[in-house]
Amino acid sequence: MDAGLRLGPMLRHVTETTATIWVETDAPCLVSVVADGHRADVPTFTVHGHHYAVCELTDLPPGSALPYEVRISGVTVWPEPDSAYPPSLARTLDHTAPTRLLFGSCHMSTGHTPEAVREYGVDMLRAEALRLAESRRAHPPDGAAAGGEPTYLLMIGDQVYADELQPSMREFLRESRAAADSAGRAGARPPEDEVVFFDEYAELYRQAWIDPDIRWLLSTVPTLMLFDDHDIRDDWNTSGTWRREIAENPWWSHRITSGLGAYWIYQHLGNLSPDERANDPVLDKVLAEEDAGEVVDSFAWRANEDPGSYRWSHRHDIGGTRLVMVDTRCGRDVGDDRRRGMLGHSESAWLDDQLTGDVDHLVVASTLPYLMPMAVHHLEAWNEAVCAGTWGSALRGPGERLRQAVDLEHWSAFQRSFRAVADAVVRVAAGERGAPPASVLFLGGDVHFSYLARARPRGRGWPATEGTTIAQLVCSPLRNELPALVGKLTRVAAWRVTGAAVAALARLAGVRRPDLAWRLDAGPWYGNALATLTLDGRHAEVAWDHAVASSADGPPDPEADVRPEPRELARHRLTG
Repeated sequence: MDAGLRLGPMLRHVTETTATIWVETDAPCLVSVVADGHRADVPTFTVHGHHYAVCELTDLPPGSALPYEVRISGVTVWPEPDSAYPPSLARTLDHTAPTRLLFGSCHMSTGHTPEAVREYGVDMLRAEALRLAESRRAHPPDGAAAGGEPTYLLMIGDQVYADELQPSMREFLRESRAAADSAGRAGARPPEDEVVFFDEYAELYRQAWIDPDIRWLLSTVPTLMLFDDHDIRDDWNTSGTWRREIAENPWWSHRITSGLGAYWIYQHLGNLSPDERANDPVLDKVLAEEDAGEVVDSFAWRANEDPGSYRWSHRHDIGGTRLVMVDTRCGRDVGDDRRRGMLGHSESAWLDDQLTGDVDHLVVASTLPYLMPMAVHHLEAWNEAVCAGTWGSALRGPGERLRQAVDLEHWSAFQRSFRAVADAVVRVAAGERGAPPASVLFLGGDVHFSYLARARPRGRGWPATEGTTIAQLVCSPLRNELPALVGKLTRVAAWRVTGAAVAALARLAGVRRPDLAWRLDAGPWYGNALATLTLDGRHAEVAWDHAVASSADGPPDPEADVRPEPRELARHRLTG
């Protein structure tokens, strides 16, 4: 059987001299990546009948942008014949150049017809792909990375929706499950409208990333990823009660092992540096097996049962910027409502070690915003206290039902973790953990609206830390617009009077005032968006772009793709 390219290539982790390229093929084979005399030859590994390769180009020139090819058993499969796109480039870092981080979350993969745009809005990843392709056609790179291009694309949560399926994915489930009933799957009784098994996750990822424009974008822009709840299931790990209730479903063990195993392959492996992959406790075992399905399943189940057994968070140093990408889902400690943690003990210690100075900018990305609108922060803190029994055991059950019903599960619902991070950030800004950075910036998504919040220490001697900007930058969604009613409620939550009222309620429940004081400085904005954080020396600024459907003359063709028109939504200087 001749092998072909099923998904990818995807340009993932890069350094000054290396570039990681991930692919999925449709049969075992040797994958080669070739760029300007540099070559990586890697045999595929197999998991549950699916075949993957992680290729590492080495000894590349710093700050380069080299066209590359992917070959399978010597045959070029990328670029595709007669491709209309500019060549895909293997990019490396230039630590002396400005750093540009594109970021966003919540991407619903569907078509681009007028009907799809009316339901989900314009796809911001596609809009960026078309913009970048046009820019490269106008100014073809000469081997060096263009100054205005993104250093990294950060996809911070809900890259796939395993519990909100498009019609094509529903049809796949119907057909694949009908064929698999005789293999014993029927006993799991999976829900009809959610993915459960590994082959279903593999198809979900394929459908999410096979769109031609997005596929090209991911092949040519270095990308880092974090999962959020919908990559596994809505409200994943909200509480100990949630974990116990979901585990009663006979299909859940299949779902969590498949979801975590697929995430490790499709998203996490590409986040790792060559040294980190070499030291990964799972990869060596996977490479040693003819089909490593059982190895991956065993690893995934252990990661679910013992979150401290594997670290999903990762750190990247880019020039004078330290980027820390924090897992806020799998590593949670939710067994005891009276001592919850957004992170487990080892993960908390690891994050604390990253929160130091001696950098120009400290950027902390997590799928969930660290600083929420003030009313939401106090509501979540109050709810956590009630669920822990501060107002008596009779209210713990209603408190838990409220927590799950309205998603009270952000950093502010984990006060112990929130306070630990706030304390570390204040000390960083005060110069107690090395020379203070120009900024400490939190990046977040999840909430389906975007905003900028600026913060300062409360009662800690603000003049001593005034040289460091502390801010929360949120960009969400990339494509999955918020229902109108929810948007109205979030606007109310942003009012100062609402925040004051809910803060009083939290104090009655014994919640301590946070060490940080903050307010929304810009936004909230609703609709699909993609943000760009630019860091140049000690200077930092952020911009949000949105897009509208092309206003071509005449009625839209219901079958034709709508072309997006990107527009700047807002721009704010953060430092400098």
